Amino acid sequence: MSGTYKNLFNAASLREFGADFQSVYPEFPVDAFVASTMGDGWDDLELKGRWQQVTNILASYLPEDYAEALAILDQVVENYSGWDGVYGMVFPYFVESFGQDAANWDLSMTAMANYTQHASAEFAVRPFIISNEDRMMAQMYTWSKHDNEHVRRLASEGSRPALPWAQALPAFKQDPTPVLPILEQLKDDPSAYVRKSVANNLNDISKTHPELVIDIARNWQGESDHTDWIIKHACRTLLKRGNRDALALFGFHDGATLNVTEFYLGNPATSGVTASATRSDSAQQPAIQEQEAPSIGQDLPTIAMGGDLSFSFAVHTKESTKLRLEYGIDFVKASGKASRKVFQISETELGADEIKTHTKKHNFKDLSTRKHYPGTHSITLIVNGVERGTLDFELQAETDS
Repeated sequence: MSGTYKNLFNAASLREFGADFQSVYPEFPVDAFVASTMGDGWDDLELKGRWQQVTNILASYLPEDYAEALAILDQVVENYSGWDGVYGMVFPYFVESFGQDAANWDLSMTAMANYTQHASAEFAVRPFIISNEDRMMAQMYTWSKHDNEHVRRLASEGSRPALPWAQALPAFKQDPTPVLPILEQLKDDPSAYVRKSVANNLNDISKTHPELVIDIARNWQGESDHTDWIIKHACRTLLKRGNRDALALFGFHDGATLNVTEFYLGNPATSGVTASATRSDSAQQPAIQEQEAPSIGQDLPTIAMGGDLSFSFAVHTKESTKLRLEYGIDFVKASGKASRKVFQISETELGADEIKTHTKKHNFKDLSTRKHYPGTHSITLIVNGVERGTLDFELQAETDS
């Protein structure tokens, strides 16, 4: 993400940004601002580094008095409504960089509530929390009652213990209790934008305090459609990890009456590249005849880098059952070690003595968040949190044509 967005900071956009300041502060030197900002080292800066550079250079051409500088920013920020581009983030970052002293606290809080309505201040509030937790969390709780959804969301999003791309909040990883009153206040918020942030905050907490999140989910379950959606989204990591309490909360039991069979790579009806489960659940009692497993020494199925892995399987149950179907892939990393990623297939229901066959494809094209490496990988079926069979395959490196 940062590699794409950082390029939005360029000479043309910087000149336009500087011109907006000059329009309300005539002595602002646009040419000097652009030249200074794009000085030595600019090309090597990533997105956050460019935010910092723009903000620091901007400050050097604005009044030294913080209140006077904010008065100028307050006028310019109106041009950055609509959440487009990256320059909106400069405004809350200015507050983070220059407004943390106690004498400017009230000015900074007013500015942050204003600027977050143009570009989220979720990153900028975190140093304030770290330096003065009690005062800042009291402010965040006040914001949770604000009439603007962006300000209410800031209360939740800014207090996430492990907000992506942001400074961590170690104290809340250790003890998330100070965050809970904010989440309680926002759990039935009319804005889906805010409710999603509540769910994401709880998901963060679930990674260090799973029992706490399970307790909250039990208490909120059934209160409203809003809280039911929040707790399901909040428990997504627990569900992927096969947490039995989380699974049971949503009706996904251990599946003692379930059988999973005919697990193949490729389509057994049309493809010569097939395999049955070579490592399966020893407690499984198949109701459907399985194909013979590959013999020792037989070549593994091969997937080309960037290609699709197709697989299929059948599920049979003796009693009506809710199903959560997932698969985990043990990816080979650059070090040669394996690391598992779990993907959801579906959530469905199966009637008594019903059989359903499922087919799925997984693409091995490199992503910004995941790079693939050649080697022996594994795919594991997971039903209601229980592993139901594993198959190996070979991911083949690209060859020069």
